[in-house]
Amino acid sequence: MTRSVRTRRPVRVAALGAAALLALSACSSSDDSDSATSGSSASAPAAKISGDITVFAAASLKESFTTLGQEFEKAHPGTKVTFSFGGSDSLAASITGGAPADVFASASPKTMKVVTDAQDNADAPATFVRNQLEIATLPGNPDKVASLKDLTDKDLKVVLCDRTVPCGAAAEKALTASKVKLTPVSYEEDVKSALNKVVLKEADAAVVYRTDVKAAGDKVEGVEFPESADAINDYPIALLKESRNTGTAKAFIALVRSAEGQKVLTAAGFLQP
Repeated sequence: MTRSVRTRRPVRVAALGAAALLALSACSSSDDSDSATSGSSASAPAAKISGDITVFAAASLKESFTTLGQEFEKAHPGTKVTFSFGGSDSLAASITGGAPADVFASASPKTMKVVTDAQDNADAPATFVRNQLEIATLPGNPDKVASLKDLTDKDLKVVLCDRTVPCGAAAEKALTASKVKLTPVSYEEDVKSALNKVVLKEADAAVVYRTDVKAAGDKVEGVEFPESADAINDYPIALLKESRNTGTAKAFIALVRSAEGQKVLTAAGFLQP
């Protein structure tokens, strides 16, 4: 009887061992399968950034965005960033009128709202920088301009941005805050046009952004004034609904908002959001 028990026991152990091995094998196979699936998902390459995009941007962004566009193309071979710079109001009107573009960077929330109200944006606009006004004078400030009030001198030729563009609206706000009434010799379509009047000595002074004064170098001299703190503009950026290359457009927006992008923008005189 003892031999009978001994005879069955190895068979039973062997059977249990075989079952255990089958179970382990199944678990291992399942784990391997899950691991392979997880691994293939984790190691899946990101979508390649390539192709062309068109960026509509406020005139005051020209220098810094041109630099960022060059950096973007260098980092992503096979891409091309084409810019259209101008007054934010006219750019917004072009977008709502059907002009093809992938990204809009405006110099004020008000002009961005023209685009969002028309539902031509693909995502919510995000503020990426801010900008402050300065008075641009001829080099050396020969007329000794020290304040907005000084611009009321009847012998001075002063230009402003048109009230419909952000720099003009900000100037109007600053003038109201300082209780100064100013009659310019002309209203210009964007901030670069206003500044250029001083550069060409067709005007003695202009109220423009500090970033444009800095970009002009020694061609003009900048004069700060306290009321500019009451008229700081937020700059929003958004992906547009009609974008034909959303991946590349989103990557450019990410660069603008990144630490690297902020470094370029603050070096140009912009304030962080």
